[in-house]
Amino acid sequence: MGMTDAPKFRRRKTARPAEIIEAALSVFAATGFAAARLDEIARRAGVSKGALYLYFETKEDLFRAAVRAAVTPNLEGIRAVAEAFDGPFAQLIPMILTRAAQAMSVSQLGAVVKMVVGESRNFPDLARIWHDDVVAFMLDLMTGLIERAQGRGEVAPGNPRLYAFSLAGPMVMAVLYREVFGGGDGADPPDLQALAAQHARTVLHGMLLGEPK
Repeated sequence: MGMTDAPKFRRRKTARPAEIIEAALSVFAATGFAAARLDEIARRAGVSKGALYLYFETKEDLFRAAVRAAVTPNLEGIRAVAEAFDGPFAQLIPMILTRAAQAMSVSQLGAVVKMVVGESRNFPDLARIWHDDVVAFMLDLMTGLIERAQGRGEVAPGNPRLYAFSLAGPMVMAVLYREVFGGGDGADPPDLQALAAQHARTVLHGMLLGEPK
């Protein structure tokens, strides 16, 4: 076999985890978790299946790495915005929801959310990984921001964690709607950016006590 006929993985000196993770995310989004084949992920990454196993022993390991690579930068970006912002809560929440909408609109995160919801019964590790690395992060961040706003007299009394669920709920529902019904006739999937702006106005109307102290 000549050099030009050699398999792609032989032409590459080393298998790079980032390429494997990117391929895994694409396959998971396209096929779901159960149907995702490590052979296909290795092929897309341009490595041998054996090389893939040097970095990831199971599909769950790959999923965890893919979530962290795809989602963590967006989460850290949102936290950075929240920590650097020194204005009123009424201005911060639209910024956070808008950033979340941007991330979900231009990435494969919606397909991953759909996969987790649809397959977590058979693969409980999917739900655990998604909860620990994504859901808990956002809920804790939002809960802390709401608690501080309550302490400043900006937000009405109430369970701050439940407020956090109220803020996040419509966005998650819209993402799932787009993934499940988006291609169907008459589905008319919501624009996430427009939803973020309108929802922020609506929910803040019920949460705010008035002008911040």
